[in-house]
Amino acid sequence: MKNEFKVIANLIERDKKVLDVGCADGTLMKYLKENKNIDVRGLEISKDKVQDCISKGLTVIEGNAEKDLSQFPNKSFDYVVLNQTLQAFLNPELVLNELLRVGKKAIVTIPNFGYWKVRFHLLFKGTMPITKILPDEWYNTPNLHMCTIKDFFYFVKSRDIKIFKSLALDNLNTSVINEKNLGVKNLFADLGIFLIEK
Repeated sequence: MKNEFKVIANLIERDKKVLDVGCADGTLMKYLKENKNIDVRGLEISKDKVQDCISKGLTVIEGNAEKDLSQFPNKSFDYVVLNQTLQAFLNPELVLNELLRVGKKAIVTIPNFGYWKVRFHLLFKGTMPITKILPDEWYNTPNLHMCTIKDFFYFVKSRDIKIFKSLALDNLNTSVINEKNLGVKNLFADLGIFLIEK
């Protein structure tokens, strides 16, 4: 299981109700259900991945977060998780607002385009970078809105969204992000994880 899934799972208490938006093959959902007794549901755009989830006994509906989150009632989940998907939406701000409407809290993870390897690649090779977190070529990437940890941190602050916890991941290391170390974490972390509330 991916390290970020363990970090996400540690942010959620046992016996809660969780919606995993863009749940892919259901790996995180299965872990939460089996290890933390979480009542977890999924929303996934890919028909094949929805079938994968259902074959694992998970409750998943096929849908697009930009359109279909509006069907969920206000605060119907304790947590809504969006893992490495925000940058792929046409309107990430709309999706973020919907996450915070549907969930009491949201956990959002973002691949960090400010990571030193990304900067180095762009500076010295002059081409869009490919890393473990960003494995696609420029022409087939789902990423529409490149974002750094610093961008996301300032964005949520400017929208009066409370940050309960912000974490930087670099390989297997996890550390806390705050205003004092934001520049350093933006440079050395390849993934940001944010626990937020409106």
